[in-house]
Amino acid sequence: MSAKPLPSRRREGWPKAGVGLRRGYFQAHPVFASGSATPPASGRGKVVAAAAALALTACSTVQSEPVATAAPVAAAAATVPMGQQWLYGSAEGAIAARQTFGALTSYALAKAKTRPADSVIIDEATGRPVPCGNKPLAAVFDADETLIWNVGSMRWFAMQGKDFDPATWDQWEKTGTGKALAMPGALEAMAALRAAGITPIANTNRSTANAKGSEATLAAAGLGDFKHGETLFLMGDDATGSSKDMRRATIAARWCVVAMAGDQLGDFRNAFNKPELPPLQRRTLATAAPYDGLWGNGWFLFANPVYGPSIRGGFDDIFPAETHWEPDTL
Repeated sequence: MSAKPLPSRRREGWPKAGVGLRRGYFQAHPVFASGSATPPASGRGKVVAAAAALALTACSTVQSEPVATAAPVAAAAATVPMGQQWLYGSAEGAIAARQTFGALTSYALAKAKTRPADSVIIDEATGRPVPCGNKPLAAVFDADETLIWNVGSMRWFAMQGKDFDPATWDQWEKTGTGKALAMPGALEAMAALRAAGITPIANTNRSTANAKGSEATLAAAGLGDFKHGETLFLMGDDATGSSKDMRRATIAARWCVVAMAGDQLGDFRNAFNKPELPPLQRRTLATAAPYDGLWGNGWFLFANPVYGPSIRGGFDDIFPAETHWEPDTL
């Protein structure tokens, strides 16, 4: 059992150490309870009074012990989360993004030459790819951490010790123009796709209420024009909330999508984002047929160790029992 901490003097109404405490004691003593400054006249009273006076004199010369106060604890300095260090600051993060854009561009340009029969978007009703017909070619991208790095808002969250705040993010969508960066390889990919007649389209869970801000943010990052309702699709365009399935269906009805990219599995199909799926089951679903053949062949995933449905799971979710190991006791 741990010792019970002493109550705070101020919190419990204790008097301050020193004169106040002593004054309280002597005021409560029977000799001085009457409040009279004149001691009793009897002999016994004189003795008692004299003794009390001497005690008061002695007490008045004793210095009270100073009360030790704890030194103020300095607030811990904000640190950059490891995921942000890797994604936004490391050479590895930049190279990984550039490699993914390079692979996507090569794949899309090759497909454009052969005119594919099917889109890489899955028809949710049939489970099969949507036919292309004679629709114009397009490549569909998520926006955040796929076309742009939201370094302005992520820095603020890190400084505040927060992972996310909806009100702050809403402001970011409105006013973050010029503070987001095009991801490494994004500018070259957009230019190459457009030159080949492939229209880049953004399908993002930014809000329709902030459409102008998102258009401006993408343009300011150098990624070109994305127009809401034409080449920019946002959460609120339909009644399905953050699911992108219906928006993908809308895009596939107008375009032959030869490549699709994102940083979360929900950027490809919402079935991967069921909250009841444990991490290992989710991984198994996404890497089994018919999806296993799409990764790197129409579907391109960007690494994001900062946020999203992939960042979850306890020890039993992540580490299978057959892999458990412990060192010998030293």
